[in-house]
Amino acid sequence: MSDYRITELYPGDSRTLSEVDSLLKREGIERDRNLDYTAAMLDENYKVIATGSCFGNTLRCLAVDSAHQGEGLLNEIVSHLVEHEFSQNISHIFLYTKCSTAKFFESLGFREIARVEGTLVFMENQRDGFSGYLERLKRESESQEAREKLNPPGASSPKKEGEQEENCSAVVMNANPFTRGHLYLIQRAAEFSRLLHLFILSEEKSLIPFSVRKRLILEGTRGIPNLIVHDSGSYIISSATFPAYFLKDDTAAIESQAALDLQVFSQIAHALDIGARFVGEEPNSRVTRLYNELMASRLPKEGIRCRIIPRLEENGKPISASTVRLAIQKDDFETLKRLLPESGYSYFCSEEAKPVIERIKAAGNVLHY
Repeated sequence: MSDYRITELYPGDSRTLSEVDSLLKREGIERDRNLDYTAAMLDENYKVIATGSCFGNTLRCLAVDSAHQGEGLLNEIVSHLVEHEFSQNISHIFLYTKCSTAKFFESLGFREIARVEGTLVFMENQRDGFSGYLERLKRESESQEAREKLNPPGASSPKKEGEQEENCSAVVMNANPFTRGHLYLIQRAAEFSRLLHLFILSEEKSLIPFSVRKRLILEGTRGIPNLIVHDSGSYIISSATFPAYFLKDDTAAIESQAALDLQVFSQIAHALDIGARFVGEEPNSRVTRLYNELMASRLPKEGIRCRIIPRLEENGKPISASTVRLAIQKDDFETLKRLLPESGYSYFCSEEAKPVIERIKAAGNVLHY
């Protein structure tokens, strides 16, 4: 253990934070805008010689001054951050690091999940975390297939000539809340798939709780026999893989995080024999639009087709969860009735929904960035 001191930094400590920024910059790293906790190691002259931060269940922005590398300081910073995470009741911890330092973190017990070559590596501290997640998905799929005789793709909507049917495909959605547009995307994907995997973002980062979002999706899709529903966990569009989906960030951060998320999804797809991912066309959200563009260019390189479905419209405008949240803020139940499936509309008219409605009203800007 060194004689240097590790201290927590606060937003008002501009001088020390400036030193942290300079250290990170020298190491080719930019400090994330979205951090819950930042620590700095100070020498006897109160100069920053090492740093690291946390966001949710991830460690980020780890660096040691070149003059002190080889002294084991990064090990101490990581141990400090892990202790902080444990104090927040977070035991499953992820981290981002440069490709050149991944081996070091392996020596600390972290295991690689995915990497974007030349940019970053994504790791976790649980030996069977990601592999256990993949096994769970396989069991869910096998259980569903054994329980039901999967029907061939439906024919409720005419297929365009030349459109390809998929053996196994996927849809990923937050559904905050579940709209007729979400239902339309699932129906169209199911029509062109023998089996459709639906991943619901399960992290509690949305105005509508996951338990409600999942229930409304299950009720709204009850008549689709070839659908298997999964919780996304920490591995698909979460604060671990893709925080910019939930928080405003710059284009470079969005692109690097989206690329990482797609690397993780590709491994999930290969484990479940998913050959295509269906996504809705995105006219409004900058983050989702960039993500769709990256999917269209990157997934085919992994042998996965990206199929973009035009948005369902109401009165000439695309149906979106943002529009629904705005209607909730305005108590516009006439609009809600047009944009939501029957089960969703019934929920928002119920006593149970009142706390969620108040939360949405108190949120201010409810448009997806």
